[in-house]
Amino acid sequence: MKSKKVKDLMVSVMEYATVSEEATLFEAVKALEAAQKNLGKDRFKHRGVLIYDKNNKIIGKLGQLDILKALEPKYFKMQDRPGMKGLGFSKQFMKSMLDNFRLLDGAMSNICKKAGETKVSTFVVTPGEGEFVDENDSIDEAIHQLVMGQHQSLLVTDKIGDIVGILRLTDIFSTICQSMHECGID
Repeated sequence: MKSKKVKDLMVSVMEYATVSEEATLFEAVKALEAAQKNLGKDRFKHRGVLIYDKNNKIIGKLGQLDILKALEPKYFKMQDRPGMKGLGFSKQFMKSMLDNFRLLDGAMSNICKKAGETKVSTFVVTPGEGEFVDENDSIDEAIHQLVMGQHQSLLVTDKIGDIVGILRLTDIFSTICQSMHECGID
């Protein structure tokens, strides 16, 4: 595969769904829907919204799973407990948690109210150090970060540290598949 840089595969912030930290959950969902419609023939839909602050700087992102979690704030409290992340629970245990903790109790019947009142700033996911990649880094470096961090995307920064795009796992995977075909692997 020809040596590519992160900036060759990233989606520019200008092409991605963005909303202010003051936006509501519903406004974030509308921005994501609009971005998906504007993709045209791109087979990989955007799965998140980038959040910017009052200085128009990207401060985080909000994925589809984060939007679902926002319907039930108890999910964020449970996730922050030591030892809870990444555990593989049985379906029976998860069902008992749903019942015992009254998770999502009435969330669907109140979805419009919650979506219209809840600000994205209350649940925006602030990326950790391992979720940033420089636009001039190699694709090899980016793949390593995606795999080791088990990320679906990385935020791309420029030389001064501003977020200028997002590198999606789907774009990396598509490039790898294309390279395999070009090598003539049968």
